[in-house]
Amino acid sequence: MSETIVVLTEEPLNDADLRNLELLATEGTQFSVLIPEDTKRNLVLDFLDNLSLLDVAQAFRELLHGQPSPEEAKTEAEEAKRLSVQALQGRGLQGTVEIVDDDGVSALVDYVERHPADRAVVITTPHAVADTFHTDWANRAQDKLGIPVLHLYSGSGYIGDS
Repeated sequence: MSETIVVLTEEPLNDADLRNLELLATEGTQFSVLIPEDTKRNLVLDFLDNLSLLDVAQAFRELLHGQPSPEEAKTEAEEAKRLSVQALQGRGLQGTVEIVDDDGVSALVDYVERHPADRAVVITTPHAVADTFHTDWANRAQDKLGIPVLHLYSGSGYIGDS
């Protein structure tokens, strides 16, 4: 029996993310990867997240850069899609990758309403404020979906609290 796992990710899939997805896969598993165009970042929360990770230089760089232009966001999303397609194919995993609108959770919910899905996986970097107050993508998706949602931190085997 094959299953479909919908993956919402902030960044291109990397080796650690793929290892985690392989652990979830059974024979015939199909992955549907969603990558949001990120044009409406919350700069204050991003700043606090970077500070919580002791990445002061990155915190100030992102704050001074401000919101990405629509062109920058589209270019970043296209590159993340290209890298994720390449990564899935390199591991022999079956799936599709598509770019969705800014609100990743709404895009995930819409996708699950239109397509059969057995599980959802949300892959993010740590977000201290959102994770602490359970307003992260995984918690928001869990509240809206009727399927299990697993929250993984990108590049690691750590599981978020959703």
